[in-house]
Amino acid sequence: MAKKQTADGLTQLKAQLKSGDFARLYVFYGEERYLLEHYLGLLRKKLLDGPAEDFNYHRFPQGAVDLQALTDAVEAVPMMAERTLVQVDDYDLSKLSEAGREGLTSILSDIPDYCTVVLFYDTVPYKVDGRYKKLKAALDAGVAVEFVRQSQRELSAWIRKHAMAGGKDISDAVCEYLTFRTGGAMTTLESELQKLTAYAQGREITRADVDAVVIPVLDAQVFEITDAISAGHFDQALTTLRQLLTMQQEPILILAAIGSQMRRLLCARTCLGAGKGEEGLGDLLKAASGRAPHPYVLRKTMAAARQLSDGYCRRAVRACMEADWQLKSSAADPGRTLELLLLTLREEGRRG
Repeated sequence: MAKKQTADGLTQLKAQLKSGDFARLYVFYGEERYLLEHYLGLLRKKLLDGPAEDFNYHRFPQGAVDLQALTDAVEAVPMMAERTLVQVDDYDLSKLSEAGREGLTSILSDIPDYCTVVLFYDTVPYKVDGRYKKLKAALDAGVAVEFVRQSQRELSAWIRKHAMAGGKDISDAVCEYLTFRTGGAMTTLESELQKLTAYAQGREITRADVDAVVIPVLDAQVFEITDAISAGHFDQALTTLRQLLTMQQEPILILAAIGSQMRRLLCARTCLGAGKGEEGLGDLLKAASGRAPHPYVLRKTMAAARQLSDGYCRRAVRACMEADWQLKSSAADPGRTLELLLLTLREEGRRG
């Protein structure tokens, strides 16, 4: 596995962008594509700002890396500038031959002081086998920056900043709702904020504005189904399901999202039985999935769980498992299977 660096790598990068004292090798990777591209853009501007930018910038797209060409690019002397930048996209280190590993190790271990190499990972995971010690040492000598999904607090501050730039205000509660509806990816948020600032009639962007403008991600749409089920509004849940099927959403993904929420409700019931609240549920869900649940989902799940019984939640999880088995093992109509699941959940709700 790659050496995991999060805040330390980003802190180094920010300091180097200010000082102009850049590393010879960077590895950019992580889930948050907006930050990946943002910091790559800042680095490129700092290194190559000048009339000869195109001559001093060498990019190797995914699958287009030839080690001799890469060597030539790294060793190319800057033209009318002090530095060059070599960007290598999605270079899958796990597929290198022994000769390829040795060649790449040699290149990365001897980067000239006028050159900066960026290994940029967007669609391919960044992984290096610890058994290949020379290659790992060459990579560890650089600065690895993992761009992770931002916390709700960080996203809210970023959203408010962008809203203010568009002449609008937005509350923390609406920021939270917006990140829930969009999935929290900053690239999507940037696009939706542009629409919201243009659409909002008043000074403040409201939840009604978000509902009117923002197309929710699948998880948010399915959450509306499970939230309606928990509240006993089965007609509303069925209507939303049929809308998703009309939009050609994959039934197996819809079912997976329904099942996930039913398991969260069962976890919430477990926490309530142990005398724990939202914080306890958040810790439990994070331990199970490796990622903290969205605060909106966490709050709504705990509120719904208080209205449900342990027995209902267990039966709901079992019903989802049976529906999953039917979808994967028979020729049953997927849409009909999901509708029958909702009807089953309605009947289970009546049992209490």
